[in-house]
Amino acid sequence: MATSIEDHGLIGDLHTAALVGRDGTIDWLCLPRFDSPACFAALLGDAGNGRWSLAPRSGGDCTRRRYRGGSLVLESTWVTGTGSVRVLDLMPPRGGAAQVVRIVEGVSGRVPMRSDLTLRFDYGHVVPWVRHLDGELAAMAGPDAVWLRTPVELVGQDGATHADFEVAAGDRVPFVLAYAPSHLPRPHPVDAEQALAATEAFWADWTARCDYDGEWEDAVRRSLVTLKALSYAPTGGIVAAATTSLPEALGGSRNWDYRYCWLRDATFTLQALLGTGYAAEARAWREWLLRAVAGDPADLRIMYALDGVRRIPEYELPWLSGYAGSTPVRVGNAAAAQFQLDVWGEVLDGLHWSRTSGLTTDEDAWSLQKALLDFLEGHWADPDNSLWEVRGDRRPFVHSKVMAWAGLDRGVQAVERFGLDGPVDRWRQLRQEVHDDVCARGYDPDRGTFTQFYGSRGLDAALLLLPRVGFLPPADGRIVGTVDAVQRELQRDGLLLRYDPDADGGVDGLAGGENPFLACSFWLADALSMTGRRQQARTLFERLLGLRSDLGLLSEEYDTRTGRQMGNTPQAFSHVGLVNSARQLQRADQPPR
Repeated sequence: MATSIEDHGLIGDLHTAALVGRDGTIDWLCLPRFDSPACFAALLGDAGNGRWSLAPRSGGDCTRRRYRGGSLVLESTWVTGTGSVRVLDLMPPRGGAAQVVRIVEGVSGRVPMRSDLTLRFDYGHVVPWVRHLDGELAAMAGPDAVWLRTPVELVGQDGATHADFEVAAGDRVPFVLAYAPSHLPRPHPVDAEQALAATEAFWADWTARCDYDGEWEDAVRRSLVTLKALSYAPTGGIVAAATTSLPEALGGSRNWDYRYCWLRDATFTLQALLGTGYAAEARAWREWLLRAVAGDPADLRIMYALDGVRRIPEYELPWLSGYAGSTPVRVGNAAAAQFQLDVWGEVLDGLHWSRTSGLTTDEDAWSLQKALLDFLEGHWADPDNSLWEVRGDRRPFVHSKVMAWAGLDRGVQAVERFGLDGPVDRWRQLRQEVHDDVCARGYDPDRGTFTQFYGSRGLDAALLLLPRVGFLPPADGRIVGTVDAVQRELQRDGLLLRYDPDADGGVDGLAGGENPFLACSFWLADALSMTGRRQQARTLFERLLGLRSDLGLLSEEYDTRTGRQMGNTPQAFSHVGLVNSARQLQRADQPPR
């Protein structure tokens, strides 16, 4: 069986990231950036397609692991029959080339160690040319090259590179793997100890800026570090997750590439960053957002590459067996070309939220927002694919219509509250028209709930966001009834599905099922808190905290039957949900001013 998803720790350098298993194996790393095909570990557990194991020769999982302080330096400790050993894994913040540093530290006794490095490029498809040059191992194929420097002897055998050595108490043995495009000179390797000190200092400085001091401070701070690790420093973009094709259900085909930036994450992410003291990161994300959506509003995409590229073609990698046999393995995401009406509202809401929070605004940003509002005026009634990117027929999804309303509402507020220019009377009238349409056609009075789409019998966890965006007040009976109905029909073992894929004859056009979606369960905690059920909200939130790995990480979904995390990992949406729910519960528990 493949190593459990939650058994992986994250390291990164704000350009890309690697996942380190509990057994000491790095089995996911894309270089030089998150979505690069220069990937020497093609898929978790797919050993023949690239991995790097560094652990005691006796094998086994580490006895204890943790992040050092508030950093992204991962520390794994093994206790063996002959002694104990510690491995430090890190990626120093990028100064030039991407570098992975691993330091083996003897703690007690003497421990035989083994390093096994299997290098593969192009998602495990290409075996590189490997040779020894000036005391370093060099591997090259096509556009990619890596170098490994270590004081221990390296031996090539059967397409891999091995090293056997021993460490005694006090010994420190470094390994430094560096990447560069093959046409460039060999990168200068960092000194492992200096890299460790610089990495710890960077994260200590960054975490010191956090001003959250609530009840769940450790969990919130770890989630914020994870969000920072998923950011791409050159542009300010934040990827949805570090991986591709980890399944929503074992053996299933709902396996998607999440190494891109989704526009709908904007408002949630801005709230999480600004609400915890990270204005610089929020401003960088906002600037990425403005650059990405610039142009014809009709060409707006739901997601973009890290640098703002719009075309993200989806293709499959048939030579990979997939995580635990879950195929196909996909690169790219065809949903990028879908029409998802809610995105226009999400962008307008995010930019409005940044304005109300004091981030710098300018005339160009408002001109763009007016263009987005013009598009909404002509297309708010169009059916779409919903925020869940269903691959079935387009429908009039209620959440999408509500976000169209939210976009118009933010336009009205920009004029009324901030004195910006715009046809506010027309926007007010249309805002009311959309509101009336949703209440008349998207609400089922017999069941007392809003529905997934007009005329649907199914429900949607995104309906929990209606009070959050201000569509109706939390105390409105229609909101309370919707929260109750979503709990009743979409909960599975206390956690929430996004929707029932079998409702209304199958809404998403895909085979197979999925597990509860963690962000939706955080939304439920928020909705319960907003509707006055604070103890239920706290109980659910505490349970969600208990689903984190021992390193405080969350993936996309959770399989309550097996007690395992599922889907791509670590998932930004889940960690944003954790931060915002903690803040919501903290506000709810404070006495009114």
